[in-house]
Amino acid sequence: MASISDMIKELRERTGAGMMDCKKALGENEHDIEMAIKYLREKGLSAAAKKAGRIAAEGICGVAVSGDGKKAVVVEVNCETDFAAAGEKFQAFVKSVENQVMNSSAADIDALLAEKWQADPSLTVAEAVSTIIASVGENINIRRFERVQKTTPGAFCTYIHGNGKIAVLLDIETENQDQVNDAALEAGKNVCLQIAAMLPKFVSKDDIPQDFLEKENSILTAAAMNENAQSEKPKPDKVMENIIKGRLSKYLAEICLMDQEYVKDNQFTVKQYLDGVAKELGTPVTVKRFVCFERGEGIEKKTEDFAAEVAKVTGA
Repeated sequence: MASISDMIKELRERTGAGMMDCKKALGENEHDIEMAIKYLREKGLSAAAKKAGRIAAEGICGVAVSGDGKKAVVVEVNCETDFAAAGEKFQAFVKSVENQVMNSSAADIDALLAEKWQADPSLTVAEAVSTIIASVGENINIRRFERVQKTTPGAFCTYIHGNGKIAVLLDIETENQDQVNDAALEAGKNVCLQIAAMLPKFVSKDDIPQDFLEKENSILTAAAMNENAQSEKPKPDKVMENIIKGRLSKYLAEICLMDQEYVKDNQFTVKQYLDGVAKELGTPVTVKRFVCFERGEGIEKKTEDFAAEVAKVTGA
């Protein structure tokens, strides 16, 4: 189990809250990190709530589409340094992982690691990971993957940002396959850029699970009530209800792709942009689903004190 100081450090990095606030949040929540984050958000003490769970680690997020366009995969493979991530050996390994996942039926990482390594069937995937660790000299981990099968007319569109910092896979749908033309693919590319820039969680409000809505409403309600209780002129309950509804609606618009402001022209939402594309093409171009991996999401990145390391090595 992590020490209290390590937990406070992680909580500070994930929320931006002060040290004493983090210590109190852990104490109030049985040293549960996720509950402490929720507590800080409710108290309005999280300086960077959107940063929660998004701490960077090194490596590459990759995306690949099968030759027939019917299947696509997104993977994240982590290493310790950006230097290793930029190396040919590591990048070739990530490509092999993409190919492994593409041709695999594994449903999770454990099942994937137990498979024969397609690039060298004398090894399992786990043994291949050990081999690349020995070769590169850093800890390397196949962290996650997602495999998507195309079941409707349309196409997969992809985008890689920042040498693998973000990987986006978009499944666009058309009425028939003949309508997948350059204009439709260009629209898909633009939406991929939108996803990478704004990192939505859902396609539309219709896709939001009820438990997610209830949790966010609870957090926003607690935060608003705390603010109101500390105000010199507290607002009536009815007014507070409307404020909370407004905040929830604003938050949902930020995390739902179709409701987001279109980054290339903020006069439109993404839905309005795609409606305009559909009008020009004479056929609907809709987003069926998307997958977006951000490198190191939810992983605490180790901070190195370079001066201290040099002093240690030199005996200074």
